[in-house]
Amino acid sequence: MSRHNDFPYNEKGGGTMKQILVGGCFEASEIALGCWRTAKLEPAQAEELLATALEEGINLFDNADIYGGGKAEEVFGQAVKALGVRDEILIQSKCGIRNGLFDFSKSHILEAGDGSLKRLGTDYLDVLLLHRPDTLMEPEEGAAAFEVLHTAGKVKHFGVSNQNPMQMQLLQKYVPYKLVANQLQLSLTNTSMIDAGFNVNMEINPALNRDGSVLEYCRLEGITIQAWSPLQYGVFEGTFIDNEELFAVFNAKLQTFADAKGVTKSAIAFAWILRHPAKIQAIAGTTDSEHLSELCRATSFSLSREEWYELYCAAGNKLP
Repeated sequence: MSRHNDFPYNEKGGGTMKQILVGGCFEASEIALGCWRTAKLEPAQAEELLATALEEGINLFDNADIYGGGKAEEVFGQAVKALGVRDEILIQSKCGIRNGLFDFSKSHILEAGDGSLKRLGTDYLDVLLLHRPDTLMEPEEGAAAFEVLHTAGKVKHFGVSNQNPMQMQLLQKYVPYKLVANQLQLSLTNTSMIDAGFNVNMEINPALNRDGSVLEYCRLEGITIQAWSPLQYGVFEGTFIDNEELFAVFNAKLQTFADAKGVTKSAIAFAWILRHPAKIQAIAGTTDSEHLSELCRATSFSLSREEWYELYCAAGNKLP
C-alpha cells in the first residue's frame, strides 16, 4: 500500500492508544479525530494532521456533510488519498441538517450519503450518523434509507447524534441494524448526563433529567457515546482551558494534575472522560498536530476514582 514519504507512521499505531469496541461491533481508537475544522487547511496541512493522528494510533475520523459546507469532507478525502490509507482507517460522517431545518427523510439520507461518499472520494462509509434529531422523522423512511445504503455496500454501520433514549428506541424499532454510537456533548463543564444521576429525588437544578438518562441507556444497550467538544463549556462559547476569567480556580487544579502526570491540562480533561467505565470515545477537534499529540497523552495514564471526583468538583459541579 502506498505511503506519503514525508509523513511516515507506525503501522501498529500509537504506543499508548487503547481500542474500544464501538457499539459492540468493531474496534476503534478511544480518541477519534473530528474533522469540522479541516475545511480551512491546505492539502499539506491536512496530510500532516492525518499522519500525526495515525502515528498516535487514531483510526476513527469523524466528519459531517455540513462541515464547511462539504469542504471538510473534500479536504480530508484528498489527504486520505494522498497518504493511501483508506483501508487502514474508519471514516464516519453525519447527515440530516439542512439550511433552516432537520431532515431524516429517505430521499435526503440517500442524497446526503452519496454526497459524502463523493466528497470523501471513497466507496463506503464505516459509520453514518443521523445528526440533530428531526421531530418530523418517520422511522420507516430512515430504516428504508439505511437498508439501501447497507445493501449497496455504501455504509457499514449506523448511529445517531444528540439523541435521547426514546428517540433512539423509536428509530431502532424499525432499523434492522444496531445503532452503534450516539454523539453527545460532554466535558468537565458540560456534565448534565452525569449530574442527574448524582442528584436523584432532589429538588435542585442538577437533578433535572434533561436527556432521559442517556448515559445509562447507552451503557445498557451497548451504544458507544462519542463525546464532542471535550474542552468546551456551554454550547460553542469556547474552551475552558486557560480561560482565567471564568475558570481560574479550575485551571489551577488542572495545572496541578498536569504537572503531576507530565502532560497538558487538555490531556487531563480528556483523561477524565476516558476514565468513565462507559468507555466513552472522546473526539478531538484540533487541527494542530502538536496539540493532537498532546491530547493523545491522555491515553498513557488513568485517573483514580479520587482524582476523577476531585476534577468533577473543581469544575464547579457539586455532589449532594
